Amino acid sequence: MKNRYSAALLLVFFLCLSQLTAQQLDQVYNQKIKDFTTDKRFLPQSLLDLVDHPTIPSPLKHFGHIIGAEGHVHRTSEIYGYYQQLAATSPMVHMQEMGKTEEGRKFYLIVIGDESSIQNLDHYKTQTALLADARKTSVEEAEKIIETAKPIYYVSAGMHATEMGAPEMLMELAYRLVTSEATPIKEIRENIITVINPVSEPDGWDKQVDWYYRYTKGRELFDDGFPRSVPYWGKYVFHDNNRDGLQVSQAITKSIFKGFFEFHPTVMLDLHESVPLLYISTGTGPYNDFVDPITQSEWQVMGNHDVAEVAAQGMPGAFTWAFYDGWWPGYGIWVANNHNSNGRFYETYGNAGADTYLRDLSTSRYAGDLATSKEWYRPDPATPKVLWSFRNNINYTQTGVLASLSYAANNGKMLLRNFYKKGFNSVEKGRTEGPKAFTIAKAQRDPAMAAYLANQLMAQGIEVHEAGEEYLILSEQPYRNLLVSLMTPQAYPKDAKFPPYDAIAWTLPNLYGVEVNALNELDGKNLSSYKLLTKEVKYAGNVEGSGNAFILAYHAQNNVLPALYALMRENKNAGISVLKQSEIINGKSYPAGSVLITKTNNNQIKQLAETFELDFEASPANFAGFEQKSINLPRVAIYHTWYNTQDEGWSRFTFEQRGIPYTSIDKDELRAGNLKSKYDVILIPRVRGNAKMFINGVDSKFGPMPYTQTAEFPSHGVPASTSDMTGGPGFGGIEHLRKFVQDGGLLIALENSAAIMAELGLAPELSPVSSGSLFHPGSIVMAKVRKSSSPIVNGYPEEFSIFRGNGPLLQTNKYNRDLMLVQYGSKPLKDEIPYEGPILGMPDKPKSEKVEAKEEKSKPYVVAGMVRNEQEIIGHGTIFNVPVGRGNVLAFTFDPLHRFLNHHDAPMVWNALINWDGLR
Repeated sequence: MKNRYSAALLLVFFLCLSQLTAQQLDQVYNQKIKDFTTDKRFLPQSLLDLVDHPTIPSPLKHFGHIIGAEGHVHRTSEIYGYYQQLAATSPMVHMQEMGKTEEGRKFYLIVIGDESSIQNLDHYKTQTALLADARKTSVEEAEKIIETAKPIYYVSAGMHATEMGAPEMLMELAYRLVTSEATPIKEIRENIITVINPVSEPDGWDKQVDWYYRYTKGRELFDDGFPRSVPYWGKYVFHDNNRDGLQVSQAITKSIFKGFFEFHPTVMLDLHESVPLLYISTGTGPYNDFVDPITQSEWQVMGNHDVAEVAAQGMPGAFTWAFYDGWWPGYGIWVANNHNSNGRFYETYGNAGADTYLRDLSTSRYAGDLATSKEWYRPDPATPKVLWSFRNNINYTQTGVLASLSYAANNGKMLLRNFYKKGFNSVEKGRTEGPKAFTIAKAQRDPAMAAYLANQLMAQGIEVHEAGEEYLILSEQPYRNLLVSLMTPQAYPKDAKFPPYDAIAWTLPNLYGVEVNALNELDGKNLSSYKLLTKEVKYAGNVEGSGNAFILAYHAQNNVLPALYALMRENKNAGISVLKQSEIINGKSYPAGSVLITKTNNNQIKQLAETFELDFEASPANFAGFEQKSINLPRVAIYHTWYNTQDEGWSRFTFEQRGIPYTSIDKDELRAGNLKSKYDVILIPRVRGNAKMFINGVDSKFGPMPYTQTAEFPSHGVPASTSDMTGGPGFGGIEHLRKFVQDGGLLIALENSAAIMAELGLAPELSPVSSGSLFHPGSIVMAKVRKSSSPIVNGYPEEFSIFRGNGPLLQTNKYNRDLMLVQYGSKPLKDEIPYEGPILGMPDKPKSEKVEAKEEKSKPYVVAGMVRNEQEIIGHGTIFNVPVGRGNVLAFTFDPLHRFLNHHDAPMVWNALINWDGLR
């Protein structure tokens, strides 16, 4: 007995000894963490326990330096390589591909949990999927699932390329999660499943890493005017890659959505960088009306928990509330909030690289308060100046994330129950409240957009049914709140204390130009006749009648212009013209802009109808007797600067999605001149700044600054390249642009670019308008046609809605108001209201019995969103057509190509291209 007892003690001793050996701290790594941290208050003791694992490589062993080391960042191939090493050496790590970017780089997710979680990952994913749909899972069944399920916590980084700390930090966090035996880490590993999206935007990340090594590494000052960011992130989209959650148009968003619907994570945390020192999202409000109150409450609880944990470790500068609002549902992480999960984010202070800088916070304000003031939401502020290092950033973000994961690990059942309850609430609202359903008729002015709307709803996980000539979307489903949010107008509070963080309206039927019916009752609907759609739908274009000529009734369909380009590629001899006015042909009325096609055949037109979702009528009629304009499809250039590529990227994406050919040009093309010999239309998408910035571009004192692909910097030179980004077109380039118009070209300028063109004198009749107290965040508003004879408004009714944000206003002198094609609102400007009083020097008008005319009530200006002091904009110009020489400048004071979202507005640009040489 004594020998057995001694043997048992010996076994326990050796087990403890082996555990201590396995958990030997990596003194070198931990010392280097101290070395690269600038203040002891920026480093909690909890991060100084990184272990020296005998078989799993730490970042120091793998890279030769620690995470957060001065001057070191890693490309995606290196980051993915490290995770592959973790997966190869630890049974607690699973790595899976999640698609590819537009430039061919891979997206990955890294899944971390204890061995049992990884081995049974599909089981745990099935459990969260069952909790996501309360129609399939009863309350009693849900409780049984919750007893054994695990919360899935999704953490993402690297969406915005200049925010360089989190993708690096997550590698160290992953190593910590799979090697540490500290109690809080074991609880995380055993109680939840952590899903890491290591680099949300791999294309932009690699470009930015190359930019750092090529240009910004080691610069002496942070605020020296040098561009901290590479000019392009994704192939198309810059910072707006976090504004694609409604469109789901970019590869990054599709990857995020794929991850959500595969894992149904209970919480999603997106890591960003901007404000000092660590912001943990709750937002100031107003909150989106369709976010479940449980989620809103979770934001507060989790946010305050994380701030408390950071403060408890002695770290100053963490806060909630005073940044962002919580209204716009189109951020990437809002796939969680829109689908009954919880979407959160951090903003950590960053230097856009791995250098240390003295940063001045003394004048920074958020929600009106200084960033260094002590507030109820910021219990321990930072000093007005901080010496901020890359490692400081890593410390703060990692401390916060560990606090978040720990909260989930200790409150898992509550989070899972909340997740189920939110879906249950949505289903119940659909069952008991209106609207009970929405219908979308297939017969629309643009039937392809009706099908597109159905597809977009399905992309959001919303169920759509189809029968005969309509789509039916029932409200009694888990994402009912999102459905109602997308299909009905938003009403942002006019008395909101702080300005909104982004756009405030997103009503898809208006943005797409689709008529939708909301049904408060389902009486008369034979639901059994409707079939659930399981794949994308497409409108079946048709060719009716017989004859060797073809007519397309024009209603501003988005696919008409692409179809014409496709036809000319196939048949260069085809004759294409458009009606200048409404005509009766074969007993049918065809509006202005309707397309007449000859010198083709039925097979070609059928192919167009099928591919582009358009309806044609074959006709034996001779079109010669109708007033029409022959179509000469233009050679289009899209201009981009090197200091702001956000909106030109959206324009390029829109053109490519539609199938409209274009050439991308920059300052060098304008400088070279001879533009009209190469292009018929030049589009200048919205660009920030003013005429001075447009002319001068990136400061020449930093030049030459090549953006070219080299062996050392292989990600550069995409999607455009130049031997020198600095300088703009200069006055010479502007004169070449003027000559392009004078020689017969069409210059189209969108939103702020229109104001810049006016400032440069390229549209001499246009002048800026002081908008006074107007406050116009992105909203859907009414516009009215003033010049119905203009082909720019072909296919549109007299009054229609458009999307407009806080942009500049332009106007002409009263005698030039015929240049105004469309106005905001339905009422005229004050100076256009006829004067009816006495006039000195003229006889009084004879008195007549005044008949009280019943004033026709005008439509409200705001359709969705909110505008303060709308009287400041009503009557002003929405679109101007300014003749210059033999050409024209077409100035839009809003952006009709906004984020691939306001498809209803885009055909005004397509009308301009179709009629580019007929705008006089």
